[in-house]
Amino acid sequence: MADVEGVRTFQADAEAYDAFMGRYSRQLAPLFADFCGLKTGQRVLDVGCGPGAFTSVAVVRLGLEAVSAVDPVPHFVEENRSRHPGLDVRQAPAEQIPYGDGEFDIAASQLVFHFLSDAEQSVREMSRVVRVGGTVAACVWDFAEEMEMLRAFWDAALSLWTDAPDEGHVMRFGHERELADLMRGGGLADVVETTLTVTSLYESFAELWSTFLGGIGPAGAYVLTRSPDDRNALREAFHHRLGSPTGPFILGAVARAVRAVTPA
Repeated sequence: MADVEGVRTFQADAEAYDAFMGRYSRQLAPLFADFCGLKTGQRVLDVGCGPGAFTSVAVVRLGLEAVSAVDPVPHFVEENRSRHPGLDVRQAPAEQIPYGDGEFDIAASQLVFHFLSDAEQSVREMSRVVRVGGTVAACVWDFAEEMEMLRAFWDAALSLWTDAPDEGHVMRFGHERELADLMRGGGLADVVETTLTVTSLYESFAELWSTFLGGIGPAGAYVLTRSPDDRNALREAFHHRLGSPTGPFILGAVARAVRAVTPA
């Protein structure tokens, strides 16, 4: 859906997404599923499913028929379908979920709320499709400090260009209480907030840098806007920010997760 702001930086294919962010989201998904309280017998909606990291965990735990998913990016919808033949995956933004009232026990959104055009409307929609007493849950990266890959990248960019669009400053909900306040503002009850921590191993800095060249997300899109000389300068600054690794290294990432209950 071209009118959804966040979609514009996710036009690359699923392989590029998996190399850049999927390596983190696949590790995050089981932790987020635990936090959401997935149990046999529930129906779950994956909102902003992407290629299907959280979907995969939900399918394994609950069965194919108990899981549905939506995403506004057509090739992510197709990729999720191909990975889970027979799955009900629909092309739609979080702001306009194409399901009826109270159809699900849980509506969960992993690593999406940073990119929504209307987060408040998305909370209303997720609440609408969940039964009374059901769960609405979301998680996002802590871009400000604890998503090491992106924090180091934007610090490197800012060291070269003071107008670089740092996600830690321009993205919403990456700080403590922001997602929780959003849920409370949407009329949800029993709001619980926590953090979920994952890591990713890179065989080399060259591997890490190559994932940015896929153009995924604001960081990848920003790299592609720079000239070849600028890219080389950014690459060197980024390498320096990470301590100039010469071999394998590990980066950590912390997600802020919130769940809440739909009231009567």
